Amino acid sequence: MNIKLPLFFIAIICFSCSVNQNKTQQSGLPIIGTWELISATRTEKDSTFSTFDPKVKMIKIINPTHFSFFQHDLTMGKEPNPKFTAGAGKYTLINDTYTEYLEYFIDREWENNKFEFKVSIQNDTLTQKGIEKVEKLGVDRTIVEKYKRVKE
Repeated sequence: MNIKLPLFFIAIICFSCSVNQNKTQQSGLPIIGTWELISATRTEKDSTFSTFDPKVKMIKIINPTHFSFFQHDLTMGKEPNPKFTAGAGKYTLINDTYTEYLEYFIDREWENNKFEFKVSIQNDTLTQKGIEKVEKLGVDRTIVEKYKRVKE
């Protein structure tokens, strides 16, 4: 009985250390939360243009292990070809390198791809810049997205 109690405390300490180590690796920036897209650009070859549409709302939700994003038109689907997009997966955040592992997406050919971004947070604005590349679809472009933290 005397041995069981110290072993119990050692197990708790080891578990706590492994949990804290994982959080440190994941939490270089205060990225966890809900974010609303406020601007977006895409660069393909030598052309850069805005892809932000004020008639569409997009949010990204980031928890300690996963991300998800949802986008839909603001006309409540009343216009022809209503817009809806959704995706999700795991991510890693090491320092300012945010890598998404897209596991679920409305267009299945994008699934099982990795997208690496550099991220920064200034006040309540998250900026991510990186390359979207899906060889089988011929996609190879640089994107810059800015999100504003959604207040709870």
